[in-house]
Amino acid sequence: MTKHIVPRYKLVLCYDPKPGQLETYYNFVMNELVPAVQEMELYMFEVYHTLWGDFPHRQAEFVAEDLAIIHTALESDTWQTLEQTLMQYVTKYRRKIIPFRRGFQL
Repeated sequence: MTKHIVPRYKLVLCYDPKPGQLETYYNFVMNELVPAVQEMELYMFEVYHTLWGDFPHRQAEFVAEDLAIIHTALESDTWQTLEQTLMQYVTKYRRKIIPFRRGFQL
């Protein structure tokens, strides 16, 4: 069942997947990270892939109804474990929280 929310904030993850680990990275993100984050009431909104330029290759955006949901998730042991695992598959990782707006946001 799909949950409908009114997104007010985005958690934006930017990074470059490590060459040679794309399949393992993809399996982790789709089978572990996304389901676990959705259990924390953060919902995948958009994912971008940059083909050219001096920008992160991936930008994944998760939305939440309020800022407390994001902060609670980021402070959880589950998030710490997920983030540490993600770091095994990516470089140039950074994250930020921004007010929700439709479309691409840096």
